[in-house]
Amino acid sequence: MPVSRGPCYAPDMYRPLDLYDYDALLNDEERAVRDTVRRFVTDRILPDIARHWRDGTFPMDTVPEMAELGLFGANIKGYGCAGMDNIAYGLVMRELERGDSGVRSFASVQGALVMHPIHAFGSDAQKDRWLPAMARGEAIGCFGLTEPDKGSNPGGMKTTARFDGANGYVLHGAKMWITNATLAHVALVWARVKGGPDDGNIRGFLVERGTKGFETKETHNKWSLRASITGEIVLDECRIPASAVLPGATSLRAAFSCLNGARYGICWGAVGAMQAVFDEVLEYVKTRVQFSGPLAKHQIVQLKLAEMATEITKAQALVLRLGQLKEAGRIEPHMISLAKRNNVGQALAMARVGRDMLGANGILLDYQTGRHLCNLETVNTYEGTHDIHALILGNELTGIAAFD
Repeated sequence: MPVSRGPCYAPDMYRPLDLYDYDALLNDEERAVRDTVRRFVTDRILPDIARHWRDGTFPMDTVPEMAELGLFGANIKGYGCAGMDNIAYGLVMRELERGDSGVRSFASVQGALVMHPIHAFGSDAQKDRWLPAMARGEAIGCFGLTEPDKGSNPGGMKTTARFDGANGYVLHGAKMWITNATLAHVALVWARVKGGPDDGNIRGFLVERGTKGFETKETHNKWSLRASITGEIVLDECRIPASAVLPGATSLRAAFSCLNGARYGICWGAVGAMQAVFDEVLEYVKTRVQFSGPLAKHQIVQLKLAEMATEITKAQALVLRLGQLKEAGRIEPHMISLAKRNNVGQALAMARVGRDMLGANGILLDYQTGRHLCNLETVNTYEGTHDIHALILGNELTGIAAFD
C-alpha cells in the first residue's frame, strides 16, 4: 500500500511560493511545460514516492510517461527531443525535484550527462543510434566519471583505456556512485588513454551492457537518495571498438562541460525541494494547534517562515537569471557554481528547520520534508561539493587556483 503523506497535506494542495511574481517573467510555453510536469509529479510521483524511498526502488513505471512528456534531453533539438529553451528545461528539473531528488536525478543523468555529450561530442552514427532511443526512454544511460577514491579530483582517475590499434581499446578500472548504473543500457565511461596518438588524454567511451568485462553492482544501505538507483561500474579488460569513442571529447574539459549542464539543472531542482518543504510546513503550522492556537500565530514560527520565504525568493532570482544567461550562450562555470552552492545549501538548511517545525511528525515518512532533507545531503555533495564550488568561485575572484 502507498505510504500516506499525512492528514494535513495532500499533493493537490500544492501552492508554490512566488512572492515576486516570477511567473510573469515566463513565456506561455514555459508556463505550459511547468504546469504539465507539475501535474505529472502530483498525479504520478507523489502518491507512491514515499514507498519507493522506503524500499530503495525507483518508479520505473513512470519512465515511459516522462519520455512521452519530452523530459529526457528536453533542451536538445532534433533526434526526437523536445527542444525546449533552457528556462523551460530548468522548470522541468524544479518540478521533478519537488517530487523527489531521485526522479530529477534520473532525468538529469539521462539528458545532461549522457544525451548531451553524445549530442555535443558524438559521431553521427552515435547520435542516430542512441539519442532517439534515449528520448523515448527505451534506452537508459549512466555517466561513469567518479571513482571510489577520486571524487572531487576526477583528473586523478585510475581507469585506463589501453590503445590496441585497429582493435580499439581495452578498458580497466572502476567507477563509483553512478546513478542508473544497474539500469543502464549504455555507460559513458571516462578513462585515461594509454598508448597511441591520444596517450595520456582523458576520453569518453560508450560501453554497452553485455560487453565482456563490463559489470555493474548496486549500492545498498543508503539513507539518502533512496528512490534513485546508485551503483558501481567494474571494467575488467573490457574491449570496445574505436567506434565507441566520442570523437569530439578529447580531454577532461568535455566531461566538465557535461557536469556543468547537470549542475544547472540541480540549481533549479533545489528550488523545487525548497518549495515542497515550505508548502508542507506552512500548511502544517497553520493547522496544528498547540497551547492557545495554531503554531503559525507564534513569533518564532513566523520568523522562520519569513526566512524560508526570503531564501526561496532569492534562489528563484538566481536560476531565472542563470537560465537567461544560458539561453544567450553567456553562462560561465563559476555562475553555475554560485547558484548550485547557494541553492542546495539553503535548501538543505531549510529542510532541517522545516523538519524541526514539524515536531515529532517530522521524522515520519508520511511527511515529505524529512525525505527531502535526507536527499539534499547527497545533492549537496554530488556534482561538486559545497566547498569545491566555493573554490571554483575563489579561483574566479582571485585568479589563483586553490586546487590542482
